[in-house]
Amino acid sequence: MDLKFGIIGSGSWATALVKLLTDNRHPINWYIRNPNAVDHIKTRHHNPSYLSTAYFDLSLLSLHTDIRQTIQMSDVIVLAVPSAYLTDSFLPVIAKDLEGKLILSAVKGILPRHNMLINDYLKQEYAFPGNDYFTVMGPCHAEEVAAEKLSYLTFSGSDVTRVATIASYFKTEYLNTVVNNDVYGVQFAAVLKNIYALGAGIAHGLEYGDNFLSVLIANSADEMAGFLRKVGVHHIEVGIHDAEDPVTHRKNANYAASVYLGDLLVTCYSLFSRNRSFGNMIGKGYSVKSAQLEMNMVAEGYNAAKCVFEINKELKAEMPIAETVYRILWENVKAADGFKRIEELLV
Repeated sequence: MDLKFGIIGSGSWATALVKLLTDNRHPINWYIRNPNAVDHIKTRHHNPSYLSTAYFDLSLLSLHTDIRQTIQMSDVIVLAVPSAYLTDSFLPVIAKDLEGKLILSAVKGILPRHNMLINDYLKQEYAFPGNDYFTVMGPCHAEEVAAEKLSYLTFSGSDVTRVATIASYFKTEYLNTVVNNDVYGVQFAAVLKNIYALGAGIAHGLEYGDNFLSVLIANSADEMAGFLRKVGVHHIEVGIHDAEDPVTHRKNANYAASVYLGDLLVTCYSLFSRNRSFGNMIGKGYSVKSAQLEMNMVAEGYNAAKCVFEINKELKAEMPIAETVYRILWENVKAADGFKRIEELLV
């Protein structure tokens, strides 16, 4: 049976996922809250606000402004809205709407009012079964997907056979897919890399050079690995792999794989990174409010910094870089003063 996908969200990442599916000639349901955006896509065949160079075949799109209708008409619900807005988007949804559905989360964030990953929230609020929850994570900038530059996405879920089936719908000539079963690890890695990318941006705004930035990111990678160990992720040792996959002959992913270290690197270095851009403005002296107003997109690392700080009160992982980013963003510590402290801790 062919799966019918429903995309929730209309930002750059949602639009990129729509492009991947429709390039493979898969018809989709697409929930877009703004009716003006729906009208624009119907008449001009592209998203007016994000990735406007990506044009769509309207025969493959069923556009909706009703989230429940989108869910009811779909087999796989793809969540592609910023984490800060996800719970509000789901307010009309009831548990019965999700019965028998699969959920694929493309959200690289944590729910800020709950300090919870998406799967834990769905289980708590909707009794949604964990076996029917999957994730799709980077490294993958939406802008490069739109430009059809070769990228990699990692799909995760407890049932690797079903994960591979879902992933097959997205694979194109310019998009390779990787499969693993580390639902918690890939999500926490995605949350943390946004915080460290903010730190990299702050460093750039403070006019540190490439030498310092490389040391900062290397230490951030180590800090992230320590946190992941605390939450129970096991396969994060660089250079150590389990047996290769008998079908693809790929190594099993470890911490050096694309979804962990790779996503951290590209988010810290790429000019497409909204978290790096946000941090750069903070380093140059913008207030948080001014930086938020300047950007047209959400920097997930801002809320993530506070969420991880709260979560780590229980875990007690050593996280001086993430903690410093939190204090700069949320406790008005001056960026220069915070990074003077970081300078003394890097190895």
